[in-house]
Amino acid sequence: MKKIALLVAVVLATTVTTAPHASAYPLPGRVTGDVAVHDPTVVKRPNGSYLVAHTGANIALKTSTDRIAFRNAGSVFPGGASWTTPYTGGGNNLWAPDLSYRDGRYWLYYSASTFGSNRSAIFLATSPSGDSGTWTHRGLVVETRTSDNFNAIDPDLVVDGQGRWWLSFGSFWSGIKMVALTPSTGLRSDSVVRSIAGRNGGAIEAPNIVERSAYYYLFVSFDLCCRGASSTYRVMVGRSTSVTGPYVARDGTALNSGGGTEILAGQGSVHGPGHQDVLADAGGDVLVYHYYTDTGASRLGINLLAYDSAGWPVLR
Repeated sequence: MKKIALLVAVVLATTVTTAPHASAYPLPGRVTGDVAVHDPTVVKRPNGSYLVAHTGANIALKTSTDRIAFRNAGSVFPGGASWTTPYTGGGNNLWAPDLSYRDGRYWLYYSASTFGSNRSAIFLATSPSGDSGTWTHRGLVVETRTSDNFNAIDPDLVVDGQGRWWLSFGSFWSGIKMVALTPSTGLRSDSVVRSIAGRNGGAIEAPNIVERSAYYYLFVSFDLCCRGASSTYRVMVGRSTSVTGPYVARDGTALNSGGGTEILAGQGSVHGPGHQDVLADAGGDVLVYHYYTDTGASRLGINLLAYDSAGWPVLR
């Protein structure tokens, strides 16, 4: 989850030659106001403004009219979400939402868990406006227990070219998984769990899949989050001609075998950028993520996202 050129309204060219080394990645673009976020997801509303949801008490919300100045907009569930407490140890801190706008309403997948545990669940809520207090609990989507070898957090919805709905998710354990959903309800349509990326138990999480041209791109975060300025999060990507994979890195290594092409990493006073979300905006794709400052504070990062001559994502 960077960009000075983000402030320029002119659409930048989307073809460049090679991906930069980590030290050459652009810094986050200018954002102002309430920009303390963790695990952000963003959608553009029908009126042209932006709605951000992120990890926080009962899922925190922020809004912006210009993608620069952000303000607090309350929470998804101001009255609490009692159905999540069996997974959170009784707390109200809900994680890693995924926000989208489809069929005239807002869809929100989000996770309930405790740090380091895979006793976890992903739930769905919908809203006609996206505003605080207007969300309806739609039910449990995926659940994991300590006996499972995967973890039901970090959800991401993608609708493929045939109109089929899929939810990718996962953190550590055996990696990133995918399940099919029923479009009319947003809930699971069968019991099949597919594996689409993994590092043999290593640190991988926060999937985000988008379809562009002939490919589906799977963005993930490698390494460690949530350690302030000591965080080592970085954003990786692979691609496939099928939404269910196999996904491969630029060098041909399968993401299910630990592969991934780095497109963003920490540098200077930007630490552990990750938990990314791709937004299709009027001027092209935008990568939204969080990072940590030298003091350990989490901040909103935004960059323009272009594609090089071989069709691989590059930050601008």
